[in-house]
Amino acid sequence: MADGIDRALEPARLRACCDPEQFPFATTAELEDVPGGLGQERAEEALRFGLEMRHSGYHVFVLGGSGTGRRAIALRLLREAAGARPTPPDLCYLHDFDKPLKPRLLTLPAGRGSALRADMQTLIRDLRPAIEAALDSDTHAKRVEALREAHENREEAALRELGHACAADGLVLLRTAQGFVFAPSRNGETLSAEEFEVLPDDDRKACEVLVDTWSDRLGDLLMQLPDWRKTLQEAVAQAERDVLEPTVTHLMRGLCERFADLPEVGTFLDAVRHDLLDRGTLWRGLSEESEDEEDEDGSRFQRYQVNLLVDHAETRGAPVVEEDNPGFGNLIGRIEQVSQMGVAMTNFTLIRAGALHRASGGYLVLDAERLFSHPFAWEALKRVLRSGEIRIEPPSEAQGWNPTLTLDPAPIPCDLKVVLIGDRELFYLLNEHDSDFPDLFKVAADFDDDLLRNPRNELHYAGLLAKLARLSALRDLERAAVARLIEHGARLAEDGGRLSLRTRQLADVMREADLLAAQAGRDRIGRADIDAAVAARARRFGRYAEKVRESMLDGTTLIATDGAKAGQINGLVVIELGGERFGHPMRITATVRLGDGDVLDIERETELGGAIHSKGVLILTAFLASRYARHQPLSLSASLVFEQSYAPVEGDSASLAELCALLSALADVPIRQSLAITGSVNQFGGVQAIGGVNEKIEGFFDLCAARGLTGEQGVVIPTACVRHLMLRDDVVDAVAAGRFAVHAVDSVDQAMEVLTGLPAGVADAKGILPRDTLNWRVAAALADMTAARHGWDDGSARGRRRARRQEH
Repeated sequence: MADGIDRALEPARLRACCDPEQFPFATTAELEDVPGGLGQERAEEALRFGLEMRHSGYHVFVLGGSGTGRRAIALRLLREAAGARPTPPDLCYLHDFDKPLKPRLLTLPAGRGSALRADMQTLIRDLRPAIEAALDSDTHAKRVEALREAHENREEAALRELGHACAADGLVLLRTAQGFVFAPSRNGETLSAEEFEVLPDDDRKACEVLVDTWSDRLGDLLMQLPDWRKTLQEAVAQAERDVLEPTVTHLMRGLCERFADLPEVGTFLDAVRHDLLDRGTLWRGLSEESEDEEDEDGSRFQRYQVNLLVDHAETRGAPVVEEDNPGFGNLIGRIEQVSQMGVAMTNFTLIRAGALHRASGGYLVLDAERLFSHPFAWEALKRVLRSGEIRIEPPSEAQGWNPTLTLDPAPIPCDLKVVLIGDRELFYLLNEHDSDFPDLFKVAADFDDDLLRNPRNELHYAGLLAKLARLSALRDLERAAVARLIEHGARLAEDGGRLSLRTRQLADVMREADLLAAQAGRDRIGRADIDAAVAARARRFGRYAEKVRESMLDGTTLIATDGAKAGQINGLVVIELGGERFGHPMRITATVRLGDGDVLDIERETELGGAIHSKGVLILTAFLASRYARHQPLSLSASLVFEQSYAPVEGDSASLAELCALLSALADVPIRQSLAITGSVNQFGGVQAIGGVNEKIEGFFDLCAARGLTGEQGVVIPTACVRHLMLRDDVVDAVAAGRFAVHAVDSVDQAMEVLTGLPAGVADAKGILPRDTLNWRVAAALADMTAARHGWDDGSARGRRRARRQEH
């Protein structure tokens, strides 16, 4: 390799190790839990601000990556804030005796709702025997019997008097099956039909006139009888009220005294008392069969029950409610129905509370993604937040689906703070596409995914790990294990200078290491346990990666790791499956020919290339034209392709590899196949950072190791990615032993020098490139193409072509 071309990194730069000796503890048992969320000061500040702001619209959206502890931190802050706030009242629904379809709302001090419900259930239990005893008393029975006897005597006296009066006119009042009739009589004896027919015509006519006259008087008397009977019913009802009133008053006296300080309860109890007295006839009229069918809970007196919608008897401070299934009904409540003889029925006792009811006066925590997965739920939540009240009703979009008559409960005032938890993409989409969202969720608590790595933060990170271990009831960690987890945290952050705050992944590794320590009979988790857990996790998810590598080893997928060839290069890709990532090489080839300056991206043409990948190809095309064809037409046609690629390709991390393959094809200079390369390129030939650098290097290393490390193999990466390196120990060891190499480059010229061993060549002040350098060969090839296409060949082009043929 030429002098100045070697850009291999030292082993120390391949992994930012953590020295366990720097920690002033032996195990995490000596560490205290980290107060608050490590590295989440900005998010916590936003959360506290949102919770303290009492104006409308200052609800909070917690955004950030899953597994960062955002929910746990949010709940901790919510509970801290809730403890300093008053406990909201209990919410009850009552039967409205004037409007049965519109249940009334009753708010009571916390704990009083359950007491009222229990007292009303006791009252209902005692009502039936007490009412039956009062109505069955001898005194009441004699009074009712006297009223009925008096009524009957009055009717009989009136009819008897009418019968005596009509006798003076020769008529008699008869009672028949069809009712009362008047008949002619003689000497007190009723005339038969034959006797009546033989009477003179004048006598018959006179008799008929008398019958009509007395029939009218009878009709007048009969019309009075319903009023007399109504009077009897009123008298009996009053008698029942009189006999029930002492009983009901006695049963309700204690109840009224216990709630004398609550006027609304007193109003309800008065309504219950009046209804009980008014419905005494109904209680008395129930048949034995209906009594046998009565429910044990006193359903006959159901209208007197208290539907305790929200009970805060056990709540201390404001409620903090998490709703894991935020469907429409689970948010705003619902009205249930029961089937009675095939007919759906409902009543106010079947009204059920939603999460908004339970959280009113406090805080409601919702998962944004789950919320949007339920129809109508988001619109329902917005309606409540805008109006400040909860109406339990079907969604407006579904009002016409079930037009059956149902209840219309009184709306419930709602004052609460909603905390939505979701990812950043969803937050930005809502801000852009939902005009209500910025007005309702004015506070964004943005959780960081990683933390700056320095000795101070490493010590705090150790405290975080200790806290995670205690939360999961794990064994204590030795400081060497803590150091290994810090390195793993940097690997998860894809940056040796930062630490991942995705505590879920860290906690998973710790739990698995705890199991391994238990199986080995150790009391503490050591570094070996962490190593084994990380390796076991990679092995569990490694089936696909092994299949890809096997296809390369058996020659199904063509990847060379030795030799050299022009226009062919090993690019590197990374794949994510099931939350785990792995890298592997992929052959990229380039061909060139005379043409109109087009670079054909075969991936794009076959609709396998994504927009970002296509952008990368256009950028390298612009670089090619800018550097080599500023003063002449670009007269080539080139084709770039990912060989044996049958899946979509996205990202620009292969643009450096594609450019190198294209330059190699133009210069007819072979590329070392023992090297693989990754990186994106800009229009000036600068190499830019890419993601997944660790997985890409390890993917090519694993293939080379399977074939046998020769010391010639290695990977070329952007210098900007050196700080991201957190390679496996076996890769670092191979580099230290000289069996593998990682090269860092800043430009395409440096990359080509490493890949080909040929100097790139820098133009002098006159723009002349040194002969036999890479750039001279590329420029010469393009000049030849231009001359051939446009007839500019003055002999020099033919000379250059002969010289290159002689060299090769």
